[in-house]
Amino acid sequence: MVCSTCDTPVISFSVPGEYREYVSDSVATTTAESGAFAAFCPRCLTLESAEGHSDVADSPPDEKPDFSRVSDAFPTNPDRAIPLAIALDLCSSLATNRSAIESLLGAVERAGTDPLLVIDRLEADPSVDPQIDLERRSHQLEQLLY
Repeated sequence: MVCSTCDTPVISFSVPGEYREYVSDSVATTTAESGAFAAFCPRCLTLESAEGHSDVADSPPDEKPDFSRVSDAFPTNPDRAIPLAIALDLCSSLATNRSAIESLLGAVERAGTDPLLVIDRLEADPSVDPQIDLERRSHQLEQLLY
C-alpha cells in the first residue's frame, strides 16, 4: 500500500487498545482477525486507512512494524513509535486534538523517548516532507506541554 498523498510505501501497524480512541474511524481499519490497524507514511507523516487496499486489508499488519523507514530520529520501538505517529497526524489541528496529543506524547515520554526532540530532528531530516509545518507545531507543542 502506498500513501495517497505522496505515493510512498506506508507502514501498517495494529493500533493498541489504549490508542484507538485517538484514531478516527476514517483512519483505522478494523478486521475480526487483527483488530484495528492503520497505515503511517514515513515521508509525509500522515495516517490513513488501510480499507480499500486489498494488499493490506486481507492480511494483518506486521507484529513489529519497521518504523526505521521513517528517519534515524524516529523511534523504532512500537511502544514509542505508534503513539508518536498518531500524535503527529493529530497535529493538523492542535485546538481540536489538544487532550489527545497531550496524552499520546505523554505515553511517548513514559516509554523513554523525548517527543519534542524527535520532532526537532524530523524537521531537519531531508527525507521527511511532512504534511504539516513541523517547525511551527514544535513550538506550539512545547508551549502546550510545558
